[in-house]
Amino acid sequence: MEISIVGAGLSGLTLARVLHVHGIAATIYELEESAEARTQGGMLDIHEEDGQLALRAAGLYDAFRERVHVGGEATRVLDRHGVVRSDEPDDGQGGRPEIDRGHLRQLLLDSLPEGTIRWGSKVTAARPHELSFADGSTVASDLIVGADGAWSRIRPLVSSATPAYSGISFVEVDLHDADRRHPGPAAVVGGGMLFALGPGRGFLAHRETDGSLHIYVAVRKSEDWIRGVTTSALLDEFDGWAPELRALITEADGPMVPRTISALPIGHRWDRVPGVTLVGDAAHLMSPFAGAGANLAMFDGSELAAAIVAHPGDVEAALAAYEEPMFARSAQIAAEAAHTLELCFRDDAPQGLLDLFAGVQ
Repeated sequence: MEISIVGAGLSGLTLARVLHVHGIAATIYELEESAEARTQGGMLDIHEEDGQLALRAAGLYDAFRERVHVGGEATRVLDRHGVVRSDEPDDGQGGRPEIDRGHLRQLLLDSLPEGTIRWGSKVTAARPHELSFADGSTVASDLIVGADGAWSRIRPLVSSATPAYSGISFVEVDLHDADRRHPGPAAVVGGGMLFALGPGRGFLAHRETDGSLHIYVAVRKSEDWIRGVTTSALLDEFDGWAPELRALITEADGPMVPRTISALPIGHRWDRVPGVTLVGDAAHLMSPFAGAGANLAMFDGSELAAAIVAHPGDVEAALAAYEEPMFARSAQIAAEAAHTLELCFRDDAPQGLLDLFAGVQ
């Protein structure tokens, strides 16, 4: 069976790895020129019910535990005045240990046989069972898997859906060597994750394993506004906020990176198309407010691999077995993500998030 995976993100890598564990080869076609083409950024909390199961299926769970960010599950919630509303330490008993996204991706990359990934492969056209590339080459496949993220080139083979703007954007900034160079922001963020929220805006931040702080400055603004954002304009959005929170912007090192938050329709699904399927964000892009995107992506990869293993030589049976459960679980979590986004930025923020943590919502 010729299996072509488009995209070397977490979903595609997990799919290829679990297939490899079962002696099944696959080829990943990746647009970027190398694994080092861009930084991966951010911390990920890996859930017991999906991401960790995928790592176990990939035979990488123990190696993952060795890379966990000790203390990373600590969580603080502040209001816009800097008042601490919740401060939960990492007691080591939680089910969502944190890991640097780049470390997790490298773990998966290192687990694959040499030559599995064809770097610098830009897909210019896709048809069921055939991919065309910018260099003029084509590849025939029994199965094409779109693991190529939000703006997938493979998704149009099965669905006409496209991501829509959620109304919330992030501006990403970093503060390096935080304890020494930025002691104020370091104290505000703490040892793990920070939520500092107000109506329509806020800060989501975490401490990374290298001692830096990665900050997502969230604002409810138009897409046009966010593309041209300046430090001054961003600070204006936080007029009246506590100085120690505004310092997360003023003390930032390097450029600001704007990110619009988009999502596919909740419950996105498609009719079975022979020889083609999707995993991860290509299948069910959602806002990050369920903390589930990476976990679902890896679980998709492992579940698709398991379906292929369970139906040797029968691609359509494998895809039918994979897709229906995937549609159901992603619809539920996408609804949760959309709901949590609204809770986080409603008029009484951060009360909605506190209620959610307390099991009220």
